[in-house]
Amino acid sequence: MRANPTGLRRRTRAGKVSAAGYLTALRKGVGPLAVLLALTFPFLVSQYLVHLGVLISIYTILTLSLNLVSGYAGQLALGHAAFYALGAYASALLTLSGHPFWLGLLAAGVVAALGGLVVGLPSLKSSGFYLGMITLGFGEIVKLVLLNWDSLTRGPMGLTNIPPAKLWGYTFGSVASFYYLALLILALTAGAVHRLVNSRVGEALVAIREDEVAAKAMGIDTGYHKVLAFTVSGFLAGLAGSLYAHYISFINPASFGSGESFLIVSMTLLGGASLGGSALGAATLLLVPEVFRALADYRLLFYGAVLILLMVFRPNGLIPERRLRYRGILERLRGAEPVSGRDSGAGPGYRAPAEEG
Repeated sequence: MRANPTGLRRRTRAGKVSAAGYLTALRKGVGPLAVLLALTFPFLVSQYLVHLGVLISIYTILTLSLNLVSGYAGQLALGHAAFYALGAYASALLTLSGHPFWLGLLAAGVVAALGGLVVGLPSLKSSGFYLGMITLGFGEIVKLVLLNWDSLTRGPMGLTNIPPAKLWGYTFGSVASFYYLALLILALTAGAVHRLVNSRVGEALVAIREDEVAAKAMGIDTGYHKVLAFTVSGFLAGLAGSLYAHYISFINPASFGSGESFLIVSMTLLGGASLGGSALGAATLLLVPEVFRALADYRLLFYGAVLILLMVFRPNGLIPERRLRYRGILERLRGAEPVSGRDSGAGPGYRAPAEEG
């Protein structure tokens, strides 16, 4: 008897569907498991590991903010520590003068956002390497201002005895309590970034990254969206700076140099343009030096080797974004209507509007 090729085809298709369903279920299960682990983390590990968890949360916020500019908008930014510093100093100075923490946190975001606006304006005329040099120069300018404005920042001595964060009458004085505060700010940041990158603004940023000339031809205001990306990125980095200042209780200009900017860039490149990638990049580059503390003098060599290997084998990071087809994005921005089935048009799930006539 001859084998039934149709039945074989059906079984093969069913096997593929079941495997795909298994992978989908696995992905859906990882999220709740990660949330459960994050919430119970202080009860499972030592206080030192909880301290590292606080730093990972802060640096994940920084990598998420940089991803808006570099990962989605495609703009080279090498001075991200400047926004981090502006947020830290703004929050610390306000709380040291007697103002509440929530006001310092908000001021940190606003001041850093203004810094992002200042840096974003040159992006209207510059791009690539030249924009990278502008952002790097801005970072050095901020560091030098903080270093030399002794009457306000106390120069190289830094700001000491920064009060701990206090909200709703509760003081986040312990490492475990501050861990949950940092986790809350991280969750709010991740939710805001997720909503932004999945909106029409996020699609416009991706279109600018892929082909700015084509995006402009499709009617996208590229200048507005690039400046917006820098401004929002600065705001989020300022929040991270505020958390860092009130957690460590001491800041000085040396904490926000170009080395810190390159560390944030390394985390972003390692993880990729996604929430999971941002957390993985931050955790890897914070935990690995702790494991190999005896080789601390070779840290920069390790970072360089990691970046070279990533550029060769994983240019989009360990956990890259779920890429959308560029043409599909342009069709949607032009007013395409979503369809439920496949089509042979520009992008998956979208059909170009029918021509009249």
